[in-house]
Amino acid sequence: MRKLLLESLLKRPLTEPAPSGDDAVLAELAGKLDATARRKLGRSLSIREVDAGSCNGCELEIHATGNVYYDLERFGLKFVASPRHADVLMVTGPVTKNMREALERTYRATPDPKWVVAVGDCAFDGHVFKGSYAVAGGVSAVVPVDLHIRGCPPSPTALLQGLIALVEKVAE
Repeated sequence: MRKLLLESLLKRPLTEPAPSGDDAVLAELAGKLDATARRKLGRSLSIREVDAGSCNGCELEIHATGNVYYDLERFGLKFVASPRHADVLMVTGPVTKNMREALERTYRATPDPKWVVAVGDCAFDGHVFKGSYAVAGGVSAVVPVDLHIRGCPPSPTALLQGLIALVEKVAE
């Protein structure tokens, strides 16, 4: 026990360094998203995240958007608990056969206008889970998808850029 205690006092912690990014770039991206959403929707953007069977890598990045470094709620982007209050369904992972009906119900419960964002390579086409007996396919095989954000997993900055592209596409 003494050996472990001594090692823990002498070694550096195993935490990762802060993300390499410019605060000004992040603030500009988030500010642009909020301004575009308010101009086109008249309010901030509400997101409901749905895990349709992923490995949780994409969820970690989505949840990172709410940490103290990114803190996207300060720009009007908010996650909601109910699909009835959402503008965007952010779906991660390949859709498993067990989650197919739940995703369809969530899609139907979301009021119009609604947009679906498939987050990650698994949500695009199943990625490493493609062809599995338990997978129904990518998100677009179950509900219509407006935007795919590629990556395994995509970074919080890529998520933000994707949401900006979505709102601008909807505006056209």
